[in-house]
Amino acid sequence: MATATSNFINREISWLDFNRRVLEEAQDESIPLLERLKFLAITGSNLDEFFMVRVGGLQQLVEEGVVKRDPSGMSPSQQLEAIREDTAEIVTDQYECYLNQLEPLLGENGLKRVRSWDVTDEQVKTLDRIFNDEILSIFTPQRVTSKNDFPLLIGLSLNVLVQLSPGQHTESDESRFAVVPFGPTKRRFVTLPSAGGYTYMLLEDVIEMYIQRFFPGEEVVACAPFRITRNSDLALREDLASDLLSEMQAILDQRKLSDCVRLEVSDHVTSRMRLFLQDALEVEDGDVVSLPGPLDLASFMRLTSARGMDHLRYESWTSNPSPRVDSTKSMFDTINEQDLLLYHPFEAYDPVVRFINEAADDKDVVAIKQTLYRTSTDSAVVSALMRAADKGKNVTVIVELKARFDEQQNIEWARHMEQGGVQVFYGVKGLKTHAKICIVVRREPGGFRRYLHFGTGNYNEATARFYTDCSLMTVSAALGNDAVNFFNAVTGYSQPQKYDRLEAAPIGMRNKMLEMINVERERCANGHKGLIRAKMNSLVDPQTIEALYAASQAGVQVELIVRGICCLRPGVPGLSDNITVISVIDRLLEHSRILYFFHGGDERVFISSADWMPRNLDRRVELLVPVEDDECRRRLIEVLDIGLADNVKSRRLQSDGKYVRAECSANEQPSRSQEILHKLAKERAAQANRAFTAFVPHKSPHN
Repeated sequence: MATATSNFINREISWLDFNRRVLEEAQDESIPLLERLKFLAITGSNLDEFFMVRVGGLQQLVEEGVVKRDPSGMSPSQQLEAIREDTAEIVTDQYECYLNQLEPLLGENGLKRVRSWDVTDEQVKTLDRIFNDEILSIFTPQRVTSKNDFPLLIGLSLNVLVQLSPGQHTESDESRFAVVPFGPTKRRFVTLPSAGGYTYMLLEDVIEMYIQRFFPGEEVVACAPFRITRNSDLALREDLASDLLSEMQAILDQRKLSDCVRLEVSDHVTSRMRLFLQDALEVEDGDVVSLPGPLDLASFMRLTSARGMDHLRYESWTSNPSPRVDSTKSMFDTINEQDLLLYHPFEAYDPVVRFINEAADDKDVVAIKQTLYRTSTDSAVVSALMRAADKGKNVTVIVELKARFDEQQNIEWARHMEQGGVQVFYGVKGLKTHAKICIVVRREPGGFRRYLHFGTGNYNEATARFYTDCSLMTVSAALGNDAVNFFNAVTGYSQPQKYDRLEAAPIGMRNKMLEMINVERERCANGHKGLIRAKMNSLVDPQTIEALYAASQAGVQVELIVRGICCLRPGVPGLSDNITVISVIDRLLEHSRILYFFHGGDERVFISSADWMPRNLDRRVELLVPVEDDECRRRLIEVLDIGLADNVKSRRLQSDGKYVRAECSANEQPSRSQEILHKLAKERAAQANRAFTAFVPHKSPHN
């Protein structure tokens, strides 16, 4: 484990603590039942990705004999051991929550899971038909004798291992085995007839109930579901890649063959079955997880959208129109009048999509330049870009093919756009292009004007409904010059530019942030007020953390909202007395990055696509964008104020790395930041609507 004197919290342990905070929401009885199930499913999905990426990478380091310690003082092998201990506790709590709390309560409220021993005669008839007509026709059992003929299984897909008795005509008493792979099927919940509500059986339970029909004339000793997690931390040698698109496709193919980093089995698997799987998949004891309930908790997210169950969900929050966006005006007129700051999803994402759609159709628009890191499956943004190209506009798009787990979709979008006439770039060699920027060049009577959108989130209409993010839209000439230079540097072979207002990673951004932190430190050391506030997803970068420690020691107040990983230790005497860190976990995913520096009263506010992590600052193309309009800055400062005052859904990080849930004292008003931001957006939209609909008569000049 990390030494007690370490100034840094281990990154992996901090991430697991984040997943614990999400799990606490699933355990919270005050939260609607289906929302609790949703949080539980998220913890399952989070752990899946954690094992694919972080654990897989650590296992590779251990196999290579790497003993170098991380900033917290832990070697790769120590980190793996700590991860095993922490994940064992989390998994125990997950299944206690599901089996003893959620599943019984769901059944009482009309979402009932049945097993083979409690199905009715009518349900058996339905199951007979489904098994004979569908399952038996689709699923194919495969005989397996050793790892040499073990089937190639899809990572994270469910499978059933079947143990058969020794053959009658063999002298060996060894059991024989077969695997029933589920493959890519998305069917997990088999709907059954019932008097009311929704009654279902899990697909693996159905297969187990009918398993003998797969093996007529054989004696089935046992069967149990299992699932493997493959290592997805595979490196791309971009220096050798003449065709990045085809090389990325090869990486995706390699993932299908990569090592098994975790084997999950049902706890009713026999010892022979478990040993057979471990041998075939070359998995050590420490990487086997025995589960007392259904595997793949992430799949239970599908149940949360069950119809007729609105009483088991939060009351719906509808995104509100921004009071600064007039739906009767074009977005070009709106942005021309004033800089526009939108805080999603409290304020609708529609103006961003409308901006790109109008750019595609406006006869005076001559060019659109945009980055795409992740986007929705049925993307209105991509459709607009292709339509613009079809209309003869110059459209350039940077599609990041290396966006983890979205690679396949981005490859398909890139090919689709290229075929539609869009000029597509695949990012920068050796870096991921994570910046969120759109430039629209429009011919106007006064000359060409550049309309800009900067964001903290992806151009994804789907996630914009439940991720909190900022959008800044402006016609600032200085930002326009920087934006064009930035885009041309990324798409061309030119050297990175020195920008007037923007800062970009991997060159410039860290230095700018360290400079701003040091300005606060120096002012405070000279007897003036020093204040830093920041909101982000993760804080890992050692240089930045050390700078914050130095600022704290000089007397600067540092107030941080860090949703996930935080390697900084707050409140350590003599080191970080003046630093506080909170994490807010609520119904929306906190995703915006906002930075504030008091700067002697000349307040500096920025939004950014980057977290304070080495990968963002050293290995990604990112943007740090100053917010110069007074009203836009005021709005962002308000978001920080409200977030830092949250005493309902926040947890405060302690110096030992543990989080303590905020408590609302008797003389204190409850302050739930997301709820307050939603109410404010709703009230402001209503006020703007009332002002807009007021009747103002035209008077006669003779009156």
